[in-house]
Amino acid sequence: MTQGQMIWIIIAFAAYMMMMIGIGAIYMKRTSNSADYFLGGRGLGAWVAALSAQASDMSGWLLMGLPGAVYALGTGQSWIAIGLLLGTILNWIFISGRLRRYTIRANNSLTLPAYFENRFHDKKRVLLSVSSVVIVIFFLVYTASALAAGGKLFHLVFGLDYRVSLTIGAAVILLYTFMGGFMAVCVTDFIQGMLMLVGLLAVPLIAYGIVGPGNLASVLEASGVAGGSASFLNILESGGKAYTPVEIFSQLAWGFGYCGMPHILVRFMAVKDEQELRKSKWVAIAWVILSLFFACFMGVVGRAYLYPTILGAEGAGSAENVFIEMITKVFTRDLALPFVGGLFLCGILAAIMSTADSQLLVTASAVSEDLYHQIISPRADSKKVLQVSRITVLVVAVLAYLIALDPNNSIMGLVSNAWAGFGAAFGPLVVLSLYWKRTNLQGAVAGMVAGALTVIAWDYLPLVAGQTPGAATGLYSLALGFPVSLVIIILVSLATKAPSAEMLKEFADVQEGKVS
Repeated sequence: MTQGQMIWIIIAFAAYMMMMIGIGAIYMKRTSNSADYFLGGRGLGAWVAALSAQASDMSGWLLMGLPGAVYALGTGQSWIAIGLLLGTILNWIFISGRLRRYTIRANNSLTLPAYFENRFHDKKRVLLSVSSVVIVIFFLVYTASALAAGGKLFHLVFGLDYRVSLTIGAAVILLYTFMGGFMAVCVTDFIQGMLMLVGLLAVPLIAYGIVGPGNLASVLEASGVAGGSASFLNILESGGKAYTPVEIFSQLAWGFGYCGMPHILVRFMAVKDEQELRKSKWVAIAWVILSLFFACFMGVVGRAYLYPTILGAEGAGSAENVFIEMITKVFTRDLALPFVGGLFLCGILAAIMSTADSQLLVTASAVSEDLYHQIISPRADSKKVLQVSRITVLVVAVLAYLIALDPNNSIMGLVSNAWAGFGAAFGPLVVLSLYWKRTNLQGAVAGMVAGALTVIAWDYLPLVAGQTPGAATGLYSLALGFPVSLVIIILVSLATKAPSAEMLKEFADVQEGKVS
């Protein structure tokens, strides 16, 4: 890359980051209380809600982790994408509308922990405390994965030291989230979602045209893919080996996580009315179908387009950098459009920022609204809660930054652990709280704790001959944690006192749509 090309890319990055900070400054003036900061006054429109939900969901994993996995091991890695697609569709169809109605009926809950407390009439605030702690723990890991992806992006594109790169990316995300709150995050996520989609569509299609459709299989073969090109393109194989049922189920199980993701669920809560929510559903589903398909397609095309370079080999970059390498090659060598390439590289930054900002905000709401305002200082006014929220954003960003300092952290690994934690702790409880009236407080607490502990034990404790159970069996922790939590909620709820008449009335009101 020439010096002139690098200057154009730097200009594109600088313009993009200044625009994000500018949006934060605009919405800072419109944010006067904690309700504005956390839910934007429940005023999201259809397109903003849909794209901000999906952009905050997919993160740098969509543009780095998933294409990198397909690039290295073949199309069999797309089972994760299939699981996520099914999870997204079911989440929008069955969870979004009812959750929005129930959070309004349950004392106008602003956060997911507050919804759990109000839904189950938890006077002792056990659910509020436990769910807030779960959010802080797993979002630290999740935010660290996004910051690590940003550090790797700046390091690869600009040749900066990883820690310097990490600092720049973290500072920009922190600044506009700190200032503007929920609406700033959602508007920036909308822009970022559009940019991500355009990059996902354009780059692999251009590269595919350059390789030539008739040459793809032969170039894949020449690149030395495990098992040959037929195996690489076979969805039932990975790395030249046949997939086992356990491996396929583990990847499909990623879809279980959606109904437990606070940063996605909060978008459902914030949409201004049911009509806008119905529009959002179809926009979001279309976006996720296109983005997941083309992310997998990028891994396949990238293997051929970048050859004879083979990422992951000795002396070459990580397979997770395939999209970055493709953009750099397409727009600096083949098309000589470095500014356009810089904008598409911003698409990767967009994916990273759109997730990290949402995670920071949800964590801030758990600490400031749920722990500080509801438990520590109930008499604090809205401005004080807002102040604590911004301090929390700063503290959490610093802690996530410290976790991300290790450049050897796998983006896929960090995301996988956090996704499983939320999916197992919150997912079954969200579903049953909306659809099973017999769910009670004791069952909710037991299921949440059981789900979180199952994931932690499965992923982190060396219980099988010095290995974690997950490493020993190959079974994804969410595939176990979700059903464990679900069964515990049902069993404990049936074994303890039935919900009160008031709780049953609230459930019936939501079911019948009697929500003001």
